Amino acid sequence: MKTFSSWLASPWRRSAAAAVAGALPVLAFPAPSLWWFAYVALVPWIALARTAPTGRRAAFDGWWGGFGFMLAMHHWLLPNLHVFTFVLAALLGALWAPWGWLVRRLLGGAPPRGRVVAALVVLPSAWLAVELVRSWEALGGPWGVLGASQWQVTAALRLASVGGVWLLSFLVVLLNVAVAVLLTVRRARVPAVTALVAAGAVTASVWAGSPVAEADGRARIAVVQPGVVAGPDSADRRFDREVRLTRRLVGQGVDLVVWGESSVGFDLGARPDLARRLAALSRTTGAEILVNVDARRSDRPGIYKSSVLVGPDGPTGDRYDKMRLVPFGEYIPARSLLGWATSVGEAAGEDRRRGTGQVVMDAGTGLRIGPMVCFESAFLDISRNLAEDGADVLLAQSSTSTFQQSWAPAQHASLAALRAAETGRPMVHATLTGVSAVHGPDGGRAGPWLGTDTSTTRVYDVPLAHGTTPYVRFGDWPLYAALLVLAAWVTTETVRSVRLRRRPAPGPPAPHARTAHGSPARPGH
Repeated sequence: MKTFSSWLASPWRRSAAAAVAGALPVLAFPAPSLWWFAYVALVPWIALARTAPTGRRAAFDGWWGGFGFMLAMHHWLLPNLHVFTFVLAALLGALWAPWGWLVRRLLGGAPPRGRVVAALVVLPSAWLAVELVRSWEALGGPWGVLGASQWQVTAALRLASVGGVWLLSFLVVLLNVAVAVLLTVRRARVPAVTALVAAGAVTASVWAGSPVAEADGRARIAVVQPGVVAGPDSADRRFDREVRLTRRLVGQGVDLVVWGESSVGFDLGARPDLARRLAALSRTTGAEILVNVDARRSDRPGIYKSSVLVGPDGPTGDRYDKMRLVPFGEYIPARSLLGWATSVGEAAGEDRRRGTGQVVMDAGTGLRIGPMVCFESAFLDISRNLAEDGADVLLAQSSTSTFQQSWAPAQHASLAALRAAETGRPMVHATLTGVSAVHGPDGGRAGPWLGTDTSTTRVYDVPLAHGTTPYVRFGDWPLYAALLVLAAWVTTETVRSVRLRRRPAPGPPAPHARTAHGSPARPGH
């Protein structure tokens, strides 16, 4: 009977095992949401890479594991991008090749304790470096960052207020490395246990010492979720349904009404009739309405996705044009080279235009709101900048109707908890078709989620807070610390390598001196 090790001797079998191992962490994210699984999900991947026969094979284990992780994280794109989903997964998966090599370099064979201690810091730092690179918008943005799996853990949300989701990712990888060492490197159990204890101590100290976002006011914000509207004239019929749902809010004393992404399919300058209907709605509800216009502008060339605030007299002039566009969904990077993607999937036939700056709007009652559109809620810097600019409430207008039956809507909604905890500001995630969600300034739920089977209006009493979290004050310090760790490790390894090359090779042993009787002389005689 073949052992598992001999089964892995085949390169293709080993690659398949790495891809499966890399896909496991996705189970910690919504919809499965097995958040606790994140603490051990990387162990099989680490165990595989550390046993690679060569550094080159370990790099392939990292690449294939990254491929599995990216494919599983974005599997819901398959009906739209088809084969291009695999191409994207393969390209992004290559970012983990150096990480796989590092796993073998630090934990391969029977590593001494010094190398194990280094692994407990260097491997989480290297993971953060990968997440930093793939967070570039053109590579898909920070969707599926490992720490985001902890969105419903109270202690993790408190940690996010100190170091953002990056700190969570670092600690989750640290726990996985420690568990892998405990299971596979028995002689190094002491450093592993020490790392686990240290992670617990850090969490406890942050829990005790970090400031808590305390509510100092409330706002009544209504979310209008029309549900799926498809077929001919869907833009007009969706608008009519949103108007009917919004009329339910009359007399409920709301401060703001929020519609989802692409809730208005016509430029309001070109359709004054729609602008008048929205103004009438604002007068009857007593609240301004934040809509999202997805249309070709009448005042400038191109198609924009724009958050537009409408008051009793019509559009107020407050407008935010989406800045971070979805690769392939809203534009094609390097269209001259990758334009063929439109022939194999539902990639953007025409690139959307970008906005030039973030906007904080006054909702008319002194409530200052910071809008984001769609996957912009995945970018930490956008929400952090809005909090610094004085937003009382963060708002994300989204539409995941294309991926209605997948894990994408719930995963997108979960990001609101993290952005709220990081900034100490409540966040409203309003969608066309679900999942819509509202989270308070500590990241906790401020009311029920609206699922993908719901067409309704919901009023939320949203707690407001105005303190400054350590993350807003100090920014992405875990990323900078991780890069410093990697630089220090590379420098140390380089110096060690140079010293080994300069060390003279040992010469042949000198012959023993002999006494007059022919016997070898002994030291001291």
